[in-house]
Amino acid sequence: MCVDIPWQPDTCEWRDWAGERLLLAHGVCSCDEGKVIGLAGRRDGFVGVFDSGVGGISVLRSLVEELPHEDFRFFGDSANAPYGEKTEGQVLELSCGIVKRFVDEGAKAIVIACNTATSVAAPTLRAAYPDVPIVGIEPALKPAARALPHGRILVMATEVTLRLEKYHELVRAWGGECEVVPVPCPGLAARIEHGDLDAPDVLEMLGRYVGAHAGHVDGVVLGCTHYPFVRRQIAEVLGPDVRFFDGGAGTARQLGARLADTGLLADRDRSGRVEFASSLDTPEELALYERFFSLSC
Repeated sequence: MCVDIPWQPDTCEWRDWAGERLLLAHGVCSCDEGKVIGLAGRRDGFVGVFDSGVGGISVLRSLVEELPHEDFRFFGDSANAPYGEKTEGQVLELSCGIVKRFVDEGAKAIVIACNTATSVAAPTLRAAYPDVPIVGIEPALKPAARALPHGRILVMATEVTLRLEKYHELVRAWGGECEVVPVPCPGLAARIEHGDLDAPDVLEMLGRYVGAHAGHVDGVVLGCTHYPFVRRQIAEVLGPDVRFFDGGAGTARQLGARLADTGLLADRDRSGRVEFASSLDTPEELALYERFFSLSC
C-alpha cells in the first residue's frame, strides 16, 4: 500500500515543449490499492515519466525517439533531488505520491526514469496499480556484459542503487566472466542538477571517482539517469576507447512492448506532446529541463 504525501508546492505548472502552459492544482495524494481512476485504459492517455530531477530527461529522450506519437508528461522532483541520497522509505513515499497523481490525471502508463526509485518502489507500485503498465530502469549490465564478455566494466551509480539486493542480483545473473566494479558517485547527480556541465569542478569530481581506472577499463554502465549527460566528460577522464551503456533505449523498447501488449499504443498521425513539471516550479527550473531535453548525450 502506498502512503499519503502532499505534493510540493501546492500548485505546479505543466509546460509543453512548444511552450504552451497548463496549470494543474496539486492536492494531497493517497494511493488506493488496485484503483485506477480516469483514462488508464484509453489509448489517447499520456505516459507519465518521473525522476528526482533532470536525470530522467535522458530516458525521456529515448522514449520520444522510440514512440514519437505518444504524449509524455515528465515530472522532475528536483525539490527532493537526488533520490540516491535519501532513505529507501523516503524514496518509496515520494514515488508513490507522484504515481498516484499521474494516475488520477489519466496516465495510461508510468515510466520510473530513476534507477534508485525503480529498485525501491517498482514492486509496491505494480501491486497497487495492476492495470497500469509500470516500466522501470536498471543499470544496463546485461548489454554491457554481452558486448564485453571478458571485459572490466565499471558500474557508476548512486550508493543506494549499489547497496540494494536488486543490483547484486543483476551482477549474479549477467556478470558472467566480466570483472564488474561498482563505483558509487555521491554528489554527482546533485551536481548535474545545477547544469554548467563543462565547469572544471565536474571534471574534478569525475576524476576522483573514476580517474584511477583510466587505461584499465573496457566499459562503463551509467547506472543513474543523470549520468548520460556527462558521458563526454567521463570519456575525457577514462579515455576515448571506453564503451558506454545506459538503460534508456531498453526502457523505451520495453514501454513500447507493454503498450502494444495491452492495446494502449497511441493510434494517431500527429506527433506526441512533451510536457514538463517540477516540484520546484520555477521558470528557471522548467527552462533547465528544456535545455537538458535539447542536449546531446
